[in-house]
Amino acid sequence: MSDPNLKHPLEDSRAYQERLSKVARIDAFSDEEESEEADSGLVISGTELIVNPRMQRYLIAVEYIGTRFYGSQQQPKYRTVVGVLQEAFHKFTGQPVKIFCSSRTDAGVHALSNVCHVDVERISKRKPGELLPPHEPGVVQKAVNHFLQKNEGDVMVIDVRCVPSNYHARYKAKERTYFYRLLSGSDPLSILEKDRAWHVPEELNLRAMQEACRVLVGSHDFSSFRAAGCQAKSPVRSLDELSVTEVPSTPYFPSLTERTWSNLNNGDPLTCSSQPKTETAGVTTNVGEFVGSTNGDTFGVRRRHRCYVVTARSRGFLYHQVRLIVAVLKCVGTGELTVTDVERILKAKNVSASKPMAPASGLYLARVKYELP
Repeated sequence: MSDPNLKHPLEDSRAYQERLSKVARIDAFSDEEESEEADSGLVISGTELIVNPRMQRYLIAVEYIGTRFYGSQQQPKYRTVVGVLQEAFHKFTGQPVKIFCSSRTDAGVHALSNVCHVDVERISKRKPGELLPPHEPGVVQKAVNHFLQKNEGDVMVIDVRCVPSNYHARYKAKERTYFYRLLSGSDPLSILEKDRAWHVPEELNLRAMQEACRVLVGSHDFSSFRAAGCQAKSPVRSLDELSVTEVPSTPYFPSLTERTWSNLNNGDPLTCSSQPKTETAGVTTNVGEFVGSTNGDTFGVRRRHRCYVVTARSRGFLYHQVRLIVAVLKCVGTGELTVTDVERILKAKNVSASKPMAPASGLYLARVKYELP
């Protein structure tokens, strides 16, 4: 027999939601701006986060197409990642939930893996008021994705983990990694790459960009790479990694060069083709120029852009820090700036000395790292 002094689970849940709504909001931060208070405890603007012991807290990793949202954080009149996730969880559980993100991203910024946490109380639908054991993580992932795909399908839960009720997605994050994609080449960008990268018509000097990275990696006062409106208490950040690499362009199909070399070297024995293995018509070089073709075999074959990825890894970032850094690296790549100029910009400690920041659509939140219990 249930304890008559025990509150009804639904009443307890409503009270929890009401108390949660009164908790002071997290200090504003957006895009790459992150707190470095990971070990400071569950304190939000001086107020302890209220925890309901009747609920199971889940850590959820999500991917999404940033150009489909007005950022990740919930806004009353706009479609956001958190808003869509809360709606899907509400449909799954039948109760309103509050989702907290580890990293807020601006409109246009994508995520390969952003992480949030959510508290869920499982109440029987057959016997209202009866509290059931928490759902397994796999059930949560499958059910929430079911409702997400019935919507626009531009956000997906890629992993779920049960965590203690005091585990906070933002404050427990140990490290964040961002990728930024640049596509270099004079041809217009493919519609398949629209809003997925920054198109730079000029050729980029990869070695010069890599030398510039060495100037910025490490701990510095990044005031020159800190957008107006940044509310971080200190401009000092430590970049554990800043690198530029050239990678195969996407979509992920083999280039004509790769296909030809595979055929010439007998390639995959399971590959069937009527084309003679010695034919090289239509081969492209890595800069997208066609060679070895005299019979029009290149008609209808798009020239490839060179694809570069900037990787930035740190415990926390300043507001728009990554996009401001990428803008400077791009200018080094085109020759507009030198490595010495990058040193000068860093020492200026003023964002006016920098370059206009790179577009949001090339930025990807790649990973948020945790020490999971």
